[in-house]
Amino acid sequence: MSPLRVLVLASEVAPFTKTGGLADVTGSLPKALAALGHDVRVVAPAFETIEIAASDGRFGLSPRNLTLQVPIGTGLTPAGVFETTLPGTGVPVSFVAERNLFGRPQFYGYWDDPYRFAFFSRAALDLVVAADGWRPDVVHAHDWHAAPAILWLATAGRYDDRYRGLPTVFTIHNLMHQGRAAWNLTESLHVVTHGLNEEGFGEINLMARGIYHATMINTVSPTYAREVLTREGGYGLDGLLRYRHFDVHGILNGLDTHVWNPSTDRELAATFDATTLGRRAQNKRALQERLGLPVREDVPMVAMVSRLDWQKGLDIAGHVVHLLMNDQAGEAQFVVLGSGAPQYEGMFRQFASYHSQKMSAVLGYDAALAQLIYGGTDVFLMPSLFEPCGLGQMIAMRYGAVPVVRATGGLADTVRDGVTGFTFSDYSVDDFWHTLRRALYSWRHDRDGWADLQRAGMAVDSSWATSARGYQQLYGWAIARARGY
Repeated sequence: MSPLRVLVLASEVAPFTKTGGLADVTGSLPKALAALGHDVRVVAPAFETIEIAASDGRFGLSPRNLTLQVPIGTGLTPAGVFETTLPGTGVPVSFVAERNLFGRPQFYGYWDDPYRFAFFSRAALDLVVAADGWRPDVVHAHDWHAAPAILWLATAGRYDDRYRGLPTVFTIHNLMHQGRAAWNLTESLHVVTHGLNEEGFGEINLMARGIYHATMINTVSPTYAREVLTREGGYGLDGLLRYRHFDVHGILNGLDTHVWNPSTDRELAATFDATTLGRRAQNKRALQERLGLPVREDVPMVAMVSRLDWQKGLDIAGHVVHLLMNDQAGEAQFVVLGSGAPQYEGMFRQFASYHSQKMSAVLGYDAALAQLIYGGTDVFLMPSLFEPCGLGQMIAMRYGAVPVVRATGGLADTVRDGVTGFTFSDYSVDDFWHTLRRALYSWRHDRDGWADLQRAGMAVDSSWATSARGYQQLYGWAIARARGY
């Protein structure tokens, strides 16, 4: 394929701003696309953390001598711009700055979030196309926060020669979050459009708008692309997605294999690869020492690194952790790293206080500890109710930790039962516990087979190279559609 100009719009971009997997994708995919020869530019909001980082001289951020006049609402609203590049690449990243909208302690959770991201979307298009004169071949918008750009391009943008005919790709990272707003948001965007069945009276649903107006649509795994077409997985948008099903594709996320590399990871007590698995034992000992657990090689160590949210399967995980800590078939240690809903934090805190010689609960996020957990634990749990893609299981396999996962979304696409890990289907304590016991039995009684599982997981190609080629194909289809082919 000839080199393409790709504009990426997202609310988060790692390593600059991050709350979850969305940032990992938008921080890694552009690098992989650039490696394929494409001209990629990324635009995101300048949250408060970006302004602070710029003032501290971090990330190579610098203010641009430009004031955007964003046409939104009844007039023009000025916005500034910070610029840098993705680390290790020449991929430019711009951040739209408007302190009243983005200079807040949190990224999300405000009553005017839909307006904030509508402003961002409109400003991002003007920054790249109007201010820079750089016309992309395709606009790639991520989740509902960037969907207003797709809505505007498909409606008002058709009457502006600078934007007319731009094909769009809309990536759904998590369909549960949809960006519902009052209908007058369309007036702020200067958009005239009709309502959708998925929108209530006087309401606009930005996720639905992204799906409805985008040239092409994708989810972050093939299985999730099928699940969102069902009533159970569609969160009220399954009818719209079935209407667009010929344009809905699943492209599995990848990992930044330069960052997640057990042979070079400086946070590990001992680096290793598939030929030196014996060195992992040093990481297990280091992890036990750091957590204040007895240093024992004769017990399996089980772990979770997760946002503590109901989506992640915490409703069944609590009972299974209780069974694990009291298992008569053999002792085990358990560590959980994460934060989230108070009821789940309280649950793990209570377990850890009662089983202080077997369990540790680190209720927060510690990136260095996470890497040591991946590199030192034996079994990694992801019992998700639903999981659009999931990165934890891919990192675990790359680091020689054997995953036990529920076969949903990207977990079903990445973990092969009995080959690279263990899977279960029913969202139930019984099925989860039975599968975990299968894994523990293998660890205790078949060490050669266990090593085979580890090596098979480490051999899986989880790089972004394959995924980037999938997006390259999707861009080609979107461009062909826009040209009437």
